[in-house]
Amino acid sequence: MTKQSFLYDLEQSLKNNWDLPALTDYKGKTYYYKDVAEKIARLHILFEACGLRKGDKVSIVARNLSNWGITFLATVSYGAVAVPILHEFKADNVHHIVNHSESKILFAGDITWENLNEEMMPKLDVIVILNDFSIVKAKDKNVQKAHQFIDKKFSKCYPENFGKEHIEYHKDKPEELAVINYTSGTTGFSKGVMLPFRSLWANIEFARKALKELQPGDTIVSMLPMAHMYGLSFEFLYELQQGCHIYFLTRMPTPKVILEAFAEIKPRLVISVPLIIEKIYKKQLQPILNKPFIKLMMRLPIIDQRICKKINAKLTEAFGGKFFEIIIGGAAFNPEVETFLKKIGFRYTMGYGMTECAPIITYDDWKTNRLFSCGKAVPRMEVKIDSPDPENVVGEILTRGMNTMLGYYKNSEATEAILDKDGWLHTGDLAIMDKDGYIYIKGRSKNLILGPSGQNIYPEEIEARINNMKYVTESLIIESEGKLIALIYPDYEQTDNDKLDTEGIEKAMEENRKQINELLPQYSQIAQVKIYPEEFEKTPKKSIKRFMYQT
Repeated sequence: MTKQSFLYDLEQSLKNNWDLPALTDYKGKTYYYKDVAEKIARLHILFEACGLRKGDKVSIVARNLSNWGITFLATVSYGAVAVPILHEFKADNVHHIVNHSESKILFAGDITWENLNEEMMPKLDVIVILNDFSIVKAKDKNVQKAHQFIDKKFSKCYPENFGKEHIEYHKDKPEELAVINYTSGTTGFSKGVMLPFRSLWANIEFARKALKELQPGDTIVSMLPMAHMYGLSFEFLYELQQGCHIYFLTRMPTPKVILEAFAEIKPRLVISVPLIIEKIYKKQLQPILNKPFIKLMMRLPIIDQRICKKINAKLTEAFGGKFFEIIIGGAAFNPEVETFLKKIGFRYTMGYGMTECAPIITYDDWKTNRLFSCGKAVPRMEVKIDSPDPENVVGEILTRGMNTMLGYYKNSEATEAILDKDGWLHTGDLAIMDKDGYIYIKGRSKNLILGPSGQNIYPEEIEARINNMKYVTESLIIESEGKLIALIYPDYEQTDNDKLDTEGIEKAMEENRKQINELLPQYSQIAQVKIYPEEFEKTPKKSIKRFMYQT
């Protein structure tokens, strides 16, 4: 029988993979599993000197880097509660989360720390710069002294050198709080999701069975923020327990940076959000596919198959060529892009989850997953659609099981609003479910717009079509005085290449509006296009923060 303990599994991985490389800051230092174990032990000595007790909170805010991962592991293995904070959060939001979570220690990246104000976080006992573990503030002077002599203390604790036999961590219990992860959703309200050890263990156990091709020594690129559960669970925690070698990009994951890293590292598994795949498709493949000759050739069945095979090979090579699967999740995927990837036989699949489930809810292997579906309920989770006819009538996705949170930290009202008395978590996402259990998401219930005669309009579906049109980078559909308005952020690189001025861009967008309306029913026609001058603000999952743009 499997021992249901996240920290026991962590102990075993560190021991079993002792001499393998574990973490690398891309183009920087590499730590082996034995180095990670030793650094955890040193941080535990520091925690003791700080007077940190089991259950106390430790905040971490920085870009992904090896010391981020080590600090997280040290925190939870000590029995303290980790509070990951997205480095892109504004300073006042970081201050609020540190204070609201009642964190005792803050680990901050050097660049992030420059924008923070320690006076706004008066309850902190210690502040540590994550890059080199230097202390910038300690209420107790003895902490500075302990930090100064940590090597001496470490040698005293382990006089015969630190070895596998010294790894013995906190004995976690399934319902015990491990992580408080503050959401940054499209509604604008940041809530502290309380995740117990069972939810961390269940997510990793799912991955262990579903992604069993991953073996010790395999390489992985970590490009999603570890302050978000999608990146934390499936680009770090699972891989670490499998004995993999994780590379942190440590910088903005632009398509150029990502493709350069993939070519060098050749990851065995790729975890992505739709935006990254869509950008690569639009910039690298769409210009080729739009050439008249290629369009003509793709109408001829045999030649079409050959072209698809070549494109698949080229795209596979772009991601390093060695991956067994790319998992895409976190936001809606553009249907045109997905249709094309399915047509060429690209090894991708869609998953679905949310922070409140740490995060996985549905998944299916790329070989069996169905077009436009995000898979079926994963083991230890139930999913149902709140609808009289789930196959044909859209309803809210409800889920419950081992992955679900304990509730929102110090917010019982919000907890009661999302978790009902039977344990069902009301996701706020709208979908249908086919007879085989495959889920097809239509949109967020909060985004749903009612047409003039009560018809359901899903803005995400219209946006997906607009985003594939010429000169469009991204779009947002809003309602104003009973009419649909399309906010569009143009592809300024493309408009500059074609020498379009402001008037030319406006004319192109008006032409796009007319073309899209020919494809839409009368009740969801776009009345007006407004040019938006800058990229829309996004959540960690790269979903647009819609609340900021409502009229």
